[in-house]
Amino acid sequence: MQFEYPNATLIAGVDEVGRGPLVGAVVTAAVILDPSNPIEGLADSKKLSEKKRLALAEEIKAKALAWSLGRAEPAEIDEINILQATMLAMQRAVAGLKIQPDFVLVDGNRIPELPMAAQAVVKGDSLVAEISAASILAKVARDLEMDELDKQYPEYGFAKHKGYPTKLHFEKLEEFGVTPFHRKSFAPVAKRLAQAS
Repeated sequence: MQFEYPNATLIAGVDEVGRGPLVGAVVTAAVILDPSNPIEGLADSKKLSEKKRLALAEEIKAKALAWSLGRAEPAEIDEINILQATMLAMQRAVAGLKIQPDFVLVDGNRIPELPMAAQAVVKGDSLVAEISAASILAKVARDLEMDELDKQYPEYGFAKHKGYPTKLHFEKLEEFGVTPFHRKSFAPVAKRLAQAS
């Protein structure tokens, strides 16, 4: 696969987790790997076991030249829509890097406005090590947040479905209503709010 960065030395990979869920923030990560300190086993976070993801996340944090998380909260998602909120969270992740990259590779087919050159890579989380690393950090961070939310609202089963629109989540939404962490602009949540009003 050809990337347009012949002279770039510091390349950041960026990915997001949590565009689809009905609850919680969309979480992004930006990672600059150290070419002299490679990490074995990087892959799309969705294809790794939880145990493997957690182990790799620690290794990425220890070995990467720089890493950063970004996020957009449910209120921001409701205000500007999920696509714009994802772009904003990606900008925040890149801005949070302690070293600024000279090139950014973003998973998917869109890139946020950034102060440096960037390229979108479809299926980048499977093709580009930097993006794989970002997908792992973002997924581990968001899953941990869902585990914390599960402790606050045990009746919703957040630790199981991670906020995604599963049958279980729909049932719990129907039964218990909308939490302050739900995305009110998402159709199933909006519908439930309309029923309650």
